[in-house]
Amino acid sequence: MRLPTLLPSLGLMTCTLVLMLPLLASCHPARTSGQPSLVFMEQFSRPHLGFNWRNITCPLCKAVFTILDIALLSDTNEERVARAVGEACIRLHLADELVCREITELFRDDFIRALQESLLWPSEACALLVGPSCGKFDIYAPWNITLPKVPKPPVAPPSPPKPGSPQSRILFLTDIHWDKEYEAGSAADCKDPLCCRKDSGSPSWRRREAGYWGTYSKCDLPLRTVENLLENAARTGPWDWVYWTGDIPAHNVWSQTRKQQLSELTVISRLIHKHLGPNVTVYPAVGNHESTPVNSFPPPFVHGNRSSAWLYNTMAEEWSAWLPEQALNTLRYGGFYTVEIQPGLRVVSLNMNFCARENFWLMVNSTDPANQLQWLVHVLQASEDKGEKVHIIGHIPPGLCLGSWSWNYYHIVSRYESTITGQFFGHTHLDEFQMFYDEMTLTRPLGVAFIAPSVTTYVNLNPGYRVYYVDGNYKGSSHLVLDHETYILNLTEANHSPGAPFTPEPNPKWTLLYRATEAYGLSSLFPSDFNGLIRTFINDDRVFQKFWYLRHKGHVSEPCKETCKTTVLCFLRSGRYDELEQCDLLNGFGGNLVKAARKTLC
Repeated sequence: MRLPTLLPSLGLMTCTLVLMLPLLASCHPARTSGQPSLVFMEQFSRPHLGFNWRNITCPLCKAVFTILDIALLSDTNEERVARAVGEACIRLHLADELVCREITELFRDDFIRALQESLLWPSEACALLVGPSCGKFDIYAPWNITLPKVPKPPVAPPSPPKPGSPQSRILFLTDIHWDKEYEAGSAADCKDPLCCRKDSGSPSWRRREAGYWGTYSKCDLPLRTVENLLENAARTGPWDWVYWTGDIPAHNVWSQTRKQQLSELTVISRLIHKHLGPNVTVYPAVGNHESTPVNSFPPPFVHGNRSSAWLYNTMAEEWSAWLPEQALNTLRYGGFYTVEIQPGLRVVSLNMNFCARENFWLMVNSTDPANQLQWLVHVLQASEDKGEKVHIIGHIPPGLCLGSWSWNYYHIVSRYESTITGQFFGHTHLDEFQMFYDEMTLTRPLGVAFIAPSVTTYVNLNPGYRVYYVDGNYKGSSHLVLDHETYILNLTEANHSPGAPFTPEPNPKWTLLYRATEAYGLSSLFPSDFNGLIRTFINDDRVFQKFWYLRHKGHVSEPCKETCKTTVLCFLRSGRYDELEQCDLLNGFGGNLVKAARKTLC
C-alpha cells in the first residue's frame, strides 16, 4: 500500500495511538478521594495500565508524536506500520504485550482506511491527551441541521396527571456486558484491562478472587447473573414494554471477532425474549460495544466488508419479533428506527455511535452521519403535526457527544420540547442525568436525559436495572416520566450465603435500592424538579452525598467533596458538550473535566 500524500502519512501514527488509548484504558465509574485538592480527573478514572498522559508536559508530548510520525514517513507498508504501532503501545506501557499485539492487528485495516483520509497533527493529538492548553482539536468541522419553518407551538409547563390516572411501567436494561470467559475463583485483580476470566490466573496470596455472581473489580458478568436478572424481571412484571440500550459484549475489546459479537447478540436477544415472553415488546438501541473493532461504526457511505451491514442485518433478524418492517429497514441502513408504541406515543431509537469521538470513521466525514438528525427532525415534526409524544432512546448520552452533533441535538430538543417527553440513555454505567435548558438564557429547564445504571459490575459496582413509571395510555396523557426505581443485586450478600460465607446464595434477591421521588422528596420528575434538585445538591451536601451513593448503585467507599462535587454538578447541568467545556474553563480545570467525562465512554 502506498500512502499518497505527506499529510495522511504524518497523521497516521498519531491518530492510531490517540484512538487506541480509550480502548486500552480501564473505562470505569468515578473514584472518590479524601483529598479535595486532587483534580476531578484523578477521582473520575484511574487506568490500571502503568501509563498516564497527564505526566507528560505539552512540549514533550508534541516531540514524542512528531518523532514517531517522522520515523514512519517511509513506512508505506501496512505490516510495518502495524508493527510500529504495536511496539509503541508496548514501550509506552499502554497495555500488556499480548493485548497490544492483538488490538493492533484487530484495528489495523479499518484504522488505516479511515486515517488515510483524515488529517491530525501532533498539536491536535496532544490537545486531546494533555488538554486544550496544548493545542486545539478541530478536525470535526461545525455543521447545522435544517429545521422546518413551522413556528414552535406555545409551551405549556407540565402538570401532574389526575390522581388515579393510568401509568405505564417500563423495564430499562443497559450495558449488560456478558463475559463468556468469566470464571468464579479466578483473579479479580490482574494486569489486563479485564479480569475475572479464565486467562486471568489464580489469585495470589491475599488477593481477591472472582465471585460466583459477579465481582467488585474491573470485571464483567457471567451469563448466569444476566439470566437471573431476567428471571427476576419476569417475576416482577407485568411490563408495558422494555427499553434496552445496548452494550452486550464484554470489555475484552482486543480479542473480539465478528462471529463472537453476533453470537452474543443472538444469545442475549433470545434470552430476553424467552424470559419476558412474546407479549412484551422490546425496543433496543445500538451500543458502542456491539461492533468489532469497538466503536467502529462506518456511516452508510462505507460499503462492502468494512460496512456495518454484518451487524445491522443480524440485529434486524433477531429483533424482527419486536419491530415492524419499516423500522427494520432503517435499522439495516444505519442502526436507528422509529415505532409507534401506542396511539399518541412514539419511540425513536438513535444510533449514538454517529456522535462518538471514538468512532474513528467520523474523521472522514462527521457531518450528520447517515442524515440521522435530519431524519429525527422529520419524525418529530410529523409527530408534532399529529399531536404525538415521543420518547428518544440511545446508548451514549448526548452531552458526551462530538460538539457539533451535541449542539444540533440540543437545538432539536429545544425546538420540540413539547413533543419529546422522555430521553433515555446508558453507557456511563452510573445512575445520573443531564439537563436541557432554553437556548436563549440556559436557565429555563425544558428536558432531562435520564442515564440509567448498568447491568454489569464494571467497575466496582453492583449489578442493576431501572424501572420507569410514565404517564399512561389515555387520551391527553403527557407520557412524561413520573418516577423511577433502581434495583440491584448486592454482591456481598449474593456471593456469601448466611451461615456459609464461602458458599454463594443459590437464589439471590434483587432488591429495591431506591425510588427517586421518595429518596429526594420530589412530587414528580419533571425538568423543573431536577433543576431544583441540582440546587439542593449545591446547598445541602447531605442530599448530594446520598446521590453520590445511589449514583454508584450502593457501592462507593468515600464521599465526593469540593472539586469532585463541582465537576459532577457541571456534568448534571451539561446536556450539551460545549456547556461541559464552559464549565471546565470557568472552574479552572484546564481541560481535565472534559477529558475525564470522555473516559466514561465505556
